Amino acid sequence: ANEIRQLDLDLVRELIALRDAPHEAGQQSRAAAAESPQDLVRVPQTEAEQSRLIEAGTLGEALLRQGKVAAVLVAGGQGSRLGFDAPKGVFPIGPVSERTLFQVLCEQIAERSNLAGAAIPYLIMTSAATHAETVEFFQQQDFFGLGEENVFFFQQASLPAIDDASPRILMSSKHSLALSPDGHGGMLRALRQSGLLQQMANRGIEHFYYHQVDNPTAIVCDPVFLGLHASSNSEMSTKVVAKVSPEERMGVVVTIDGQTQIIEYSDLTPEESRRQDASGDLIFWAGNTAIHAFRLDFLQRLTATTISLPFHIAHKPVAHVGTDGSVVPAVPSQPNANKFEQFIFDALPQANVALVQEADRAREFNPVKNAEGNDSPATSRAALNRIAREWAEAAGCEVAESVQLEVSPLFALDAEKFAQRVPAGTRFTEDQILS
Repeated sequence: ANEIRQLDLDLVRELIALRDAPHEAGQQSRAAAAESPQDLVRVPQTEAEQSRLIEAGTLGEALLRQGKVAAVLVAGGQGSRLGFDAPKGVFPIGPVSERTLFQVLCEQIAERSNLAGAAIPYLIMTSAATHAETVEFFQQQDFFGLGEENVFFFQQASLPAIDDASPRILMSSKHSLALSPDGHGGMLRALRQSGLLQQMANRGIEHFYYHQVDNPTAIVCDPVFLGLHASSNSEMSTKVVAKVSPEERMGVVVTIDGQTQIIEYSDLTPEESRRQDASGDLIFWAGNTAIHAFRLDFLQRLTATTISLPFHIAHKPVAHVGTDGSVVPAVPSQPNANKFEQFIFDALPQANVALVQEADRAREFNPVKNAEGNDSPATSRAALNRIAREWAEAAGCEVAESVQLEVSPLFALDAEKFAQRVPAGTRFTEDQILS
């Protein structure tokens, strides 16, 4: 009964109408009109480009010192695709320590705050499935040293699954609806309803760094990215990485009619994904990392009235109660329902200025999405080990070939800090975490 009371039935009717509306070839026309991103900062190749990034880093560090930056972590996902029955943030990822995703990311915030001499509020978006466990986990870990007063939990909404052959809302049992989170675009509504936007404004926050829980090598509150974002007067900025192949299943950042937008991989045909420009370069090369920066006043504008992000429809198999009241406990083998989500990247066209920065993929984008193969725990742990080894070798240290090395952000956030703390000539002959 409580679930039904919380349902926005007007919205449900809108979603059913959206599903049933005739679909035009809009995505194809978007792809045809798309160009590679225009307002773009590439990985530096010249001294002048490197100097720009150094200047941006100085500005970003000043913003952090002045207490003008907060971070938003999207952590509504379960670890079910990893065979892990808990919030994904609790998944152990440290190659030596088995520290969790939450800990690796929180330690970055803690050390960044320590260096800045100012607290960085951490806003953590949960879902109905992850909220209670996430809050309890942070309490058990004493908020990873961030201070309870600097960690804010807010919960995204849930939307019902709709039977694909009728307007019927599916029930997961005789007493509960089949609900799922409303997508990372639900952050806007959740921030507004929680009062956190106003709370952050009162605290003097001007910029948000946004990231997702599944990427432990993201440079959280990266001063360079924040500085580029602020110096460009960008309202919403995005980090991209070069796709490993045209077929890689990543959304791509593009420019369409002068606007920065993202096209989902599922909206591109194989032929479109391989399309080249006049120079022979791929048009759809800039993979979306789901790392963004937002100006607070931009989020205030987006949430001042009706939140105008479009809903995306996913055709999914959903276990449900039959029309005769019989329970269908197993997930069907074929899709039988529609789920609805909003995506935060659909706010990009509404930004007056939208900066795009290309990141070093090997350093910054090693997500945990699949149980095996690419973007798996194995590849992410290997990346954490590789980054630590690279820092050690750059500092003049020697790391035995078979050694697993891990660096806590509390010890060093980058290669420069590592070199300041570890003497040249140090030999690592056994698995070790530096913390």
